[in-house]
Amino acid sequence: MSTTESIASSQTSLSSWRKSDTTWTLGLFGTAIGAGVLFFPIRAGFGGLIPILVMLVLAYPIAFYCHRALARLCLSGANPSGNITETVEEHFGKTGGVVITFLYFFAICPLLWIYGVTITNTFMTFWENQLQMPALNRGVVALLLLLLMAFVIWFGKDLMVKVMSYLVWPFIASLVVISLSLIPYWNSAVIDQVNLSDIALTGHDGILVTVWLGISIMVFSFNFSPIVSSFVVSKREEYEAQFGREYTERKCSQIISRASMLMVAVVMFFAFSCLFTLSPQNMADAKAQNIPVLSYLANHFASMSGTKSTFATLLEYGASIIALVAIFKSFFGHYLGTLEGLNGLILRFGYKGDKTRVSSGKLNTLSMVFIMGSTWVVAYANPNILDLIEAMGAPIIASLLCLLPMYAIRKAPSLAKYRGRLDNLFVTAIGLLTILNIAFKLF
Repeated sequence: MSTTESIASSQTSLSSWRKSDTTWTLGLFGTAIGAGVLFFPIRAGFGGLIPILVMLVLAYPIAFYCHRALARLCLSGANPSGNITETVEEHFGKTGGVVITFLYFFAICPLLWIYGVTITNTFMTFWENQLQMPALNRGVVALLLLLLMAFVIWFGKDLMVKVMSYLVWPFIASLVVISLSLIPYWNSAVIDQVNLSDIALTGHDGILVTVWLGISIMVFSFNFSPIVSSFVVSKREEYEAQFGREYTERKCSQIISRASMLMVAVVMFFAFSCLFTLSPQNMADAKAQNIPVLSYLANHFASMSGTKSTFATLLEYGASIIALVAIFKSFFGHYLGTLEGLNGLILRFGYKGDKTRVSSGKLNTLSMVFIMGSTWVVAYANPNILDLIEAMGAPIIASLLCLLPMYAIRKAPSLAKYRGRLDNLFVTAIGLLTILNIAFKLF
């Protein structure tokens, strides 16, 4: 083969799209689409039409640039099979490894608390409104639901993982079907409320503050950071030896871009469909009731007067069931990450990193007691879920997803080529704005 033919062959290989690339695109997409999506329409629609249009413009850049930054950090390690913890330790030493372990744990654990509140509220709403049963004691309901999940986790972990992986696509399909099925019920309430003379940019209810708070829920809802490290390792092992690291980075960026497009299309269509079916006031009611949008839709259709369509009847019961399944799926998925992170912290600080001093069974038991106990306390307290997301969940995710990669780009020599780019400023701004939500909530 001539040199020209070799180059042409290489270029053909470089430009090809493999089945594994499609698999990872769908995997990233599926990881992000979970229970958090059920709260995005509430926050996005809370301020009316104009803020959600601004969020529509911001959605793809937030999803793509932030995850690409994290992927670049994962790619910067010398070992193609090294995960993010190893890469951070390579750049910043053992202290960096401890920091990333803490970040991973505290980025995921508050999500379990959020899901604990959500599943309790969703079940109680379904019990009282759809089944027309008498109200139950909140503490007992939360305890029984968590014990049920603990039982499943303890005795059927492998089966649980398999079942949860199968539930991803039915859940996504149900969101698309519901979004399409709501179209006949769309109304102009959200458009009618737009009054250009009354629009305020600043102030507590102004567009800027509404979008600012909306950025937090976007970071939370458009988040597949837990799987980015595994994704990058897989792509490095597949491509780097043959085509080099630069090509691997471009391929990872391409996959992240397509996954982000799919994610934004599904979630934003779902959010707009909910908003056009309900109204900003309905979204405010849903926030006050502390329930996901599907539960509110179920109650909304249950309260309809006159003869109901088949869809309205199905949605009245099906929406809450879909929400419960989505929350169970998200809880189980995040529990495994939380368990791994807490086990690592207990082992590192309680047993000086010596695995011979404690059995895995004891570690799992200690971690489960803490995780389930703290989740029950939060579920019983019933804090507002959106406030919890904005004050805890999203800021910690942003510190891992946005600020850690930007700090690494600033300090690590292997990432020096990415310095001075405009998208770095964008990612840093998103991270800082999300973290500053804590100050907004306090003051």
